[in-house]
Amino acid sequence: MTSAPLTLPAPAKLNLFLHITGRRPDGYHTLQTLFTLLDAGDVLEFSPADTLTLAAPDVPGPQQDNLVWRAASLLQQHTGCRQGAHIRLHKHLPAGGGVGGGSSDAATTLLGLNHLWALGCSLDELAQLGVQLGADVPVFVRGHSAFAEGIGEQLTAVALPPQDYLVVHPGVPVATAQIFNHRELTRNTPVSTVAAFLEPATRRAFHNDCEPVVRQLFSAVDQAMTWLEKEVGESHLTGTGACVFAPVTDRQSAATLLAGLPPRWTGFVARSCAVSPLHQALGVHLPAH
Repeated sequence: MTSAPLTLPAPAKLNLFLHITGRRPDGYHTLQTLFTLLDAGDVLEFSPADTLTLAAPDVPGPQQDNLVWRAASLLQQHTGCRQGAHIRLHKHLPAGGGVGGGSSDAATTLLGLNHLWALGCSLDELAQLGVQLGADVPVFVRGHSAFAEGIGEQLTAVALPPQDYLVVHPGVPVATAQIFNHRELTRNTPVSTVAAFLEPATRRAFHNDCEPVVRQLFSAVDQAMTWLEKEVGESHLTGTGACVFAPVTDRQSAATLLAGLPPRWTGFVARSCAVSPLHQALGVHLPAH
């Protein structure tokens, strides 16, 4: 076991598009999306201990429902590990924001404890565990921008150029289940390819199928998208919301916009990363298999 404490990032993500292509008999939706990871997010601290404990003062609800706790417990059960750890979660990403906060926290927990406890689990193994915690967890485990299919667990690495983004949260949480269960959600978008998205001539056809439903149900999200469209020239919803984003070319101008956000809105400027900040911080290359 590594004796020194670890401080690791749990990076945010954006869905550059999100197409719902169908619904399986078990109720899960099939989709296509393109994830990009950002250099901003939550922070977790891991310290060696005899038992497993979690401090997450900014996260309401029972400890056993927290994805960090569930990830740590799942890793213990999977490996038979009897070591403990004290975990402290510093929450910066908004709950229900569509930027992957909980899923990223879970992935950082899996990789962090795998390192702290010297378990030697591969990325494939940790990604398979991650699916049990949430469909978005594997992309954070693998640590690179990716085209996702299936229910989000079938990942293909994609090389994307670095890009700065202005991300705005309009102060309301959006529950994924509420959006995916909505009767007006489009569920039959034709299957496409990431190559088509990367081609400027066809990119405009890509969108987020959840956006019309979210804007209908949450006026604050609709207002944020309208504001971003006016200030930056375009706006997009990430995941099932509530965060909206736009690419920017001038970080200083984006910072000025952040300083003038309407009351209750928050936001940040971040850059996309070819390699996850988590993987950079660990400085280790786990075997894929």
